[in-house]
Amino acid sequence: MQEQQGKTATSTNDAALPAEPDIDALLDVADEVAITWVREQRQLDEVIDALETCGRVALDTEFIKRDTYYPRLALVQLNIGDHIYLLDAPKLQLEELWQVLSEVDIAIWHACGEDLSIFYLLSGCPPLTNIFDTQIALSYLTGQLQMGYQQALAEQLDMHIDKEHSQSDWLQRPLTEEQEQYAIDDVRYLPALYLSIEYALKSQGLYDYVWADCQLYADELYQAQQVADDAMYHTMADYRYTSQQMAILKSVSTWREELARATNQPRTFIIKKQAVREIITEQPKSMRELAHKTTMHRSMLRLYGEELLKVIKDAKALAPVEQPKPPLPPYRSKNKALAKAVQAAVDKQAEKLGMPSTVLMRKKWLHQLYEVVAYDKDLSEMPKGLQGWRFEWVTQTLIPVIETHKAELQQGMGVKTRDA
Repeated sequence: MQEQQGKTATSTNDAALPAEPDIDALLDVADEVAITWVREQRQLDEVIDALETCGRVALDTEFIKRDTYYPRLALVQLNIGDHIYLLDAPKLQLEELWQVLSEVDIAIWHACGEDLSIFYLLSGCPPLTNIFDTQIALSYLTGQLQMGYQQALAEQLDMHIDKEHSQSDWLQRPLTEEQEQYAIDDVRYLPALYLSIEYALKSQGLYDYVWADCQLYADELYQAQQVADDAMYHTMADYRYTSQQMAILKSVSTWREELARATNQPRTFIIKKQAVREIITEQPKSMRELAHKTTMHRSMLRLYGEELLKVIKDAKALAPVEQPKPPLPPYRSKNKALAKAVQAAVDKQAEKLGMPSTVLMRKKWLHQLYEVVAYDKDLSEMPKGLQGWRFEWVTQTLIPVIETHKAELQQGMGVKTRDA
């Protein structure tokens, strides 16, 4: 394995420790903030001007994607500190807004996964580098990886809000008073939450680590948007599949993705994952078998059954050289020496840095790292999360620990060695 230069967590935001925020004063400001609906294109100019000078913006979106492939953006909420703007998205051209949002110093979100996915889809912007996700940040302070916004406000600010309207119809106009209040509250207290978290993180020397992981997440979401249709099957691949089963999976997954996009339906409306797995194992040859051996919805079967059977037949006819290989098997072993040694190393480093071990090392990263060591891959094939500020520790401490148990690792992954 060849080493590469490690990167450290860097940001322009690691200034001197800020003054401890006055939470009561911040909440008073939040309660008095001006609120403006933006329903006409000319009004958006005021929002753009405000964003260009605000430095920080807290934001959220409301959308509907229950019955479509492409989400329908209904509302964008922006809080620049002294003003909240509610953007009536269906009535506006938002291209300039997306560009300006990508250029502010800090864009504050809570659990930004779906929001950023929509941002990338609509904006065409490259990966954002200004993201601060308060959910990621709170995982460093609490060890809870997916703390909801309601719980975050309650625990960090002693502020309680209603979240029961999250699944309502955001495209209806006018919104109900309850919907509007819900939308406002989603960003009303985000600046205060950020300042509270920022102080805690900088007090503990954790801010730069969080900042780096937020940008890593923003990049991961961007890359997920770039996956080609014929590569979508990787998310459902199983190391126990044969190469022929993998060929069927790839063909069915690609067909489903293309059809979902063309008809603007959720991919699960066409075939759910369970039915895809049934097709792979049963390999139906007729409409009768497709109906009786899979849980494919009958309406979809009537519409697309014959077409799907041809997809399956063509996939089975592929030559072995054209069939994709199954993924590598995960590490499995009754011998716990490796797992205990790795966990001890992770716990030690997490304690040294003052962060939970669950945010220092994700299970997915560790499994990928096992593959790198077991198969003697280049270090550039490590996940991106281990090539940033974790790189030096991983290469100088963690990999040597794994190497000590390499025979157990390779045996647990079914790697054939020269000595075997």
